Amino acid sequence: MKVKVLLFMLGVLISSSVNGQKIESKKTLGENKFYQNGQKLSTKQLKGILKDNTEALNLMKSAKTNQTWATILGGAGGVLVGLPLGTAIVGGDAKWELAGVGAVLILGSIPILNSYNKKSKKSIELYNSDFPNVSSNFQPKFNVSYKITSLGITMNF
Repeated sequence: MKVKVLLFMLGVLISSSVNGQKIESKKTLGENKFYQNGQKLSTKQLKGILKDNTEALNLMKSAKTNQTWATILGGAGGVLVGLPLGTAIVGGDAKWELAGVGAVLILGSIPILNSYNKKSKKSIELYNSDFPNVSSNFQPKFNVSYKITSLGITMNF
């Protein structure tokens, strides 16, 4: 009986640690952010984690390329919109054509950023599919209890 209980507790601990290795994605300000064990992952850390799953890694690299292009186009568009606005505010002759081109660049960056979000989320789903489905709500707590004549382990869930 003691061996069965010990094996059960060992199985719970192992499944809990495997579940803790999954990557979670959260969408903030229109862009996916990734977390593992409550810690935000940088792109470099994410690529390091995905290196064993080549399909997920290649998809994440493609997503990162989309993110880079969206950032470049959005930033350039922001500058092109900001220059005429700044000129108009200080009373100069604003070149509104630049603002129009900037607006087009900003609008063009939106579908590219959406592509990044879709590809990066799919990449994480591929990575997480390698792990068994264990309920993340099941988080047992183990306590060692002892009395003068006995020693025991309790599990609360």
